[in-house]
Amino acid sequence: MAGGRILVVEDRDSLRRMLERALADEGYEVESAAAAEGGIRLLGERPYDLVLTDLKLPDASGLAVLAASRAARPAVPVVVLTGYGTVGAAVEAMKLGAYDFLEKPVEIDDLAGLIARAIGEQRGEPGGDGSASGADQVFAPPGGPAIVGRHPRTRAAIRLLERVAPTESTVLLTGESGTGKELFARALHALSGRRAGPFIAVNCAAIPESLMENELFGHEKGAFTGADRRQPGRFELAEGGTLLLDEIGELSLAVQSKVLRVLEERTFERVGSGRTQRADVRLVAATNRELKAMAEAGSFRADLYFRLEVFPIELPALRERASDIPSIARHLLAGIARRLRREPPRLTEEAAALLAAEPWPGNVRELGNVLERAVILAEGPALGAADVRPLLRPLAGASERERVRQALIAADGDKQGAAKALGWSYRTLLKKVREHDLGGVPRYRE
Repeated sequence: MAGGRILVVEDRDSLRRMLERALADEGYEVESAAAAEGGIRLLGERPYDLVLTDLKLPDASGLAVLAASRAARPAVPVVVLTGYGTVGAAVEAMKLGAYDFLEKPVEIDDLAGLIARAIGEQRGEPGGDGSASGADQVFAPPGGPAIVGRHPRTRAAIRLLERVAPTESTVLLTGESGTGKELFARALHALSGRRAGPFIAVNCAAIPESLMENELFGHEKGAFTGADRRQPGRFELAEGGTLLLDEIGELSLAVQSKVLRVLEERTFERVGSGRTQRADVRLVAATNRELKAMAEAGSFRADLYFRLEVFPIELPALRERASDIPSIARHLLAGIARRLRREPPRLTEEAAALLAAEPWPGNVRELGNVLERAVILAEGPALGAADVRPLLRPLAGASERERVRQALIAADGDKQGAAKALGWSYRTLLKKVREHDLGGVPRYRE
């Protein structure tokens, strides 16, 4: 096999045969199926280097093929083909572990490049993911911030970001506090056609409700007591660029209606003005709340929710991508050291494993705080487990099971390694594994 073995699952005979010929010409060995059942059967019979499946199949969704591939060999990349206007289904596929998606009609050059990159990343080839095997993977668009991580959930979020950035579509970033929503918004701006314009971020939770309309839309001189001059709002300041409304779930219903008007009509008025202004801005919203549930409960406008959810990107919590934590920690340490004007300390394998075993309810923000304290207190050129362990949350209560689970994941099922990372004896770890019903370690690997 020159390039590897590919499974194609596509029900249209003409397209399936075209894909077979084109990929064979690229040096791949190609096998195919016309339905989900046949594709799933082939997945159980032999290994593949990549799976290419249509999402709409006659007997089942292509998500069933994706699930079967992930269950059989989680590391094998799956690329899904979607029809026009089915971005929502493609986003769902990415959430479930698909490597990427392509809309039909398929451009063979685009598909060949995507497949080569996917297989290269899976094999750890230099140039596949921009790094040698085992190196930290950093996604850093020109002029934008660095996003660190190799985990499939991280890569899926980055792939979606790359797809939507060049468009003018509204983007909704969701995830827990501290997962990097503003980081992704800045990267999206850097990849967009508005990169030369301003990037303006507004934390809606930090501004009193009585001042929010004025903050977003500005005011005219004399609009209220103390308004001695005209003041532009954030929509005007973001002219020609990108406006991030962070924690948009905190907006009052009255202000939500004005934001909705901007999205629908691209117009607004300053407070105290009857003159309508055009809003030349791309809106990105972010939240750690369940906007859909809020809309159903009446505390968030349903029409605004549907306008915002044109292209949602969910950012995973650290505990859902524990394998990324050592890479993120090294990246944070370099920045902390620069800020403190110190040499960046080396993170030992034991300390990295200990960090990866933490649940991190505060996510990257909490991890960064712990590392900064560790750098300040460290006395040597390396950060070891002894430097990190005293700064972590006490092992107690409901979090203990999660920490044991994360330690097993980080150690790839090696109980000796997990015990060392937690600072326990091997016997203590075995006891905790039994207590928390974590005996089937392979089930908990990422």
